[in-house]
Amino acid sequence: MTATYLRVFAVLVIVTVIEVGVFYVPTFQSFLVPMLLVLSALKFALVVMFYMHLKGDSKIYTFLFGGPLVLATGVLIGLLLLFYGALRLRAGV
Repeated sequence: MTATYLRVFAVLVIVTVIEVGVFYVPTFQSFLVPMLLVLSALKFALVVMFYMHLKGDSKIYTFLFGGPLVLATGVLIGLLLLFYGALRLRAGV
């Protein structure tokens, strides 16, 4: 059981290092926000599944935590696209 937690911890550390690396690499600046959203969702899912013990629980609990994450991500992406379109419209592009 401890080995599983240590593996999940190692994956979380690796994902965090990737997040920091993505932030500082100029090549990734054009799609920084979507990439960070995906990496954050991965970390959220790992923490919820393993450290909150939802992996073995009823699927309704997984839906109660995962559903709002999907909804919030959709709203966030919609708002980003809306503001991007408004900025382009204001700039006359």
